[in-house]
Amino acid sequence: MKAIVKTSHSRGASYRAAEVPEIKKDELLIRVTAASISPGDVAMYNSSGPDSAAPSLPFVFGQEFCGEVVEIGSLAKGFDKGDFVSVESHIFCGVCGQCRNDQRHICQNLRVIGRDVPGGFAEYAAVPARCAWKHTDDSLKDIGAIMVPFGSSVHAVLADDLVGRTVLISGCTPQGLFAAAIAKAAGAKRVIALDTSGYRRKLAVKMGACAAIDPSAADCLAKLTKVCGSEGVDAVIEMSGGARAVEFGLKALRPGGRFVAFGLPVANLSLDYAGDIVKRGIRLEGVAGREIFRSWYKMESLLKSGAVNPRPAITHRFAFKDFKKAFALINSKDRKCGKVILTP
Repeated sequence: MKAIVKTSHSRGASYRAAEVPEIKKDELLIRVTAASISPGDVAMYNSSGPDSAAPSLPFVFGQEFCGEVVEIGSLAKGFDKGDFVSVESHIFCGVCGQCRNDQRHICQNLRVIGRDVPGGFAEYAAVPARCAWKHTDDSLKDIGAIMVPFGSSVHAVLADDLVGRTVLISGCTPQGLFAAAIAKAAGAKRVIALDTSGYRRKLAVKMGACAAIDPSAADCLAKLTKVCGSEGVDAVIEMSGGARAVEFGLKALRPGGRFVAFGLPVANLSLDYAGDIVKRGIRLEGVAGREIFRSWYKMESLLKSGAVNPRPAITHRFAFKDFKKAFALINSKDRKCGKVILTP
């Protein structure tokens, strides 16, 4: 088969021949039909940041993908050849305290497909059957590769009641764009987006934001106050991980509001813990991935009902062989892209 492979610990990757993986008894062999590029994939491609080094070389990466079942291990039940599946990238052990308390997404022994074990930037991928979500039909086939990031946004947004609330989406990453649409569908009174990219601010409006503001502008806070009022926003969904964005989001939040921490900072942050959080009664919630598989049931319902349409956030599609163009686009300073899809 052909695959996108890390062959060194330096920046970049190669498109080359690789062996079709042999599956274990509890695994499925998937013929990949599409893969989307995740922040983790970008980090591995750039060889920058924590967890960016391939565990071994050569290594097939790719954390978000979907495809067709072509081979089934003897212990993998509930699947047939030809089933269309999306892949949950978090491999949970099933026996630790978190797994036994319905918190598989923060499993103590968590491994990630495409980071710790070979992933989906290939024509075929082996995945544990417990990590495959079987679709009941082909209606979501065109967006099957974005279920993982979309599910993370579902988890981040729907952990609390947003009906009649004002929500600030900090960072119009693909997950931030999905979050804007989900918040609107959840009944938010206003959805406001922040991003320095004009291109992504326009996408946020397409996805349901009533206003999109440049946080680097001198009058940013004044513009935000004009939209939401002086009392501040009810909830902040922080998707960027930027230090200034976190600080601004906490300042924009009303006392007693909810701050969802999703974006990963590149360095430790310095916060006014007492002034910004404790004394103002802020509810701070960390979100790591999706609830497995509770978030999947929620997102399938949102998508099939038509309540949320994530497709406008998918702005570019490339063939696997053109992967360098895709990563160059994502790495560009002007960030004129949303979610980027790769296809064999």
